[in-house]
Order: sequence, then C-alpha cells, then structure tokens
Amino acid sequence: MFEILKSFESKFGSLKKKGLRIEGLSMIDPKRKKHVIMISKPFLFDNRQLPKTYEGLDIKSKIEGGLPEEFKVEKEALKKEYLWAPNKFEKYVDRCADEIKKQFGNPNMSRSEMLDALAFGNFQEHIKKSTLLMQEGKIPAFKLN
Repeated sequence: MFEILKSFESKFGSLKKKGLRIEGLSMIDPKRKKHVIMISKPFLFDNRQLPKTYEGLDIKSKIEGGLPEEFKVEKEALKKEYLWAPNKFEKYVDRCADEIKKQFGNPNMSRSEMLDALAFGNFQEHIKKSTLLMQEGKIPAFKLN
C-alpha cells in the first residue's frame, strides 16, 4: 500500500508547486479495510490534473484555505444550501475569469475549461451527479442557471 502512495507522490508531486499537499493514506472504512489517498489543495486548483482513483485507491481531497464569496455559507445554512451547487461555480467563473486564467497560466482558457478545472474535473458530470443527489433528497435543492 505504501508503494502505491510513493508511486502517487512521484507521479503527482510536481503539483505541490500549485498547492497540492499529499497527506498520506487513511482508512475510511475499518470493517472493509478501505483505504484512500488523502490530499488537500487550494480552491483555485486545476482538478483535471488529478485522477479520481489511483491504482485501486480513491483520492479524497479537501480544500485548504478560504473559499470565494460565491461559496461562503453559514454553518446553519448548510442544511438549506448546497455548498458545491453548480450555479456557484458558474457565478464564480463569470466574475473571476481573468484571475482564474492567470492562476492556471492559460490566457486562452474557455469558460467550460475553467468550470471543468474547478468543478472536480468535469462540470457536466458534476451537474448530473448534483441533480441526482438533489432529486434523491440527499442534498438541498439548488437552481441551475
């Protein structure tokens, strides 16, 4: 298992310059002995550069540092408002496109590329997953733009 982590670190370690922190292995389900690779990264990070899984282990990430104003939610409001609602990503990209392009070093980045980069690697997939979770009552309702 540590060989997998070492391999992950050697393959994706260069992303540390962009704010990635590889925190190590973590057991998330002791009964099934399910391990994950834990990472943290800033909000403004190109998620397309990381896989969802690596050699059979899921990648679990957390955001380190502050969130843009579109994503700031009071603790009590979290039950009524979905933190990662797709429309929040759209509002942020529309407001901060120049800053995002500069951060990612790509002045020609399209709106859809910025949405993919920020919304866990695939914005359309995020919309589908979020909509399904909303319909199942697992997350609060949100509006699509």
